[in-house]
Amino acid sequence: MHSIDIDNIAVMVFDFDGVLTDNRVYLNANGEEFVVCNRSDGLAFDVLRKLNKPFYLLSTEKDLVVSARAKKINASVMQGIKDKTIGIKEIADKENCNLDNILYIGNDINDYQVMKLCGYTVCPADGHEKIKQISTITLETKGGCGIVRELLEKVFNLDLIEILYKE
Repeated sequence: MHSIDIDNIAVMVFDFDGVLTDNRVYLNANGEEFVVCNRSDGLAFDVLRKLNKPFYLLSTEKDLVVSARAKKINASVMQGIKDKTIGIKEIADKENCNLDNILYIGNDINDYQVMKLCGYTVCPADGHEKIKQISTITLETKGGCGIVRELLEKVFNLDLIEILYKE
């Protein structure tokens, strides 16, 4: 697997469904939606905060599930964004960075256009074939199974214990 120097990354932007979840949705009898997120990703987001690396969730869906997860991991979130290219440009402006220094993690065809704009792109092992073709890196991990953890440990070659627990 290729590696990327984390120092070249100004901002990381994560799609939600299919990246931080396994792309499935559970519905109860009242129509309430539930998804499963991976706790190892939560620890990885702790590491990103320790490294002072801004990160965003960017989702076409506008859903309380996305809001709740963003709050839990203390992420900036943009949701209900039908054209993610507009969202990514807003993030670049807000963070005062070039699109070439944004790492975007997506899995499906609604991520295609935004991924073409970003300098670094990553997709999970079960991403759509067209997304794999344009990704800088295709991970070994499937969506919802610890994407962020693999990104930090195997792509950026970071020692999470050292970062989380150094004095």
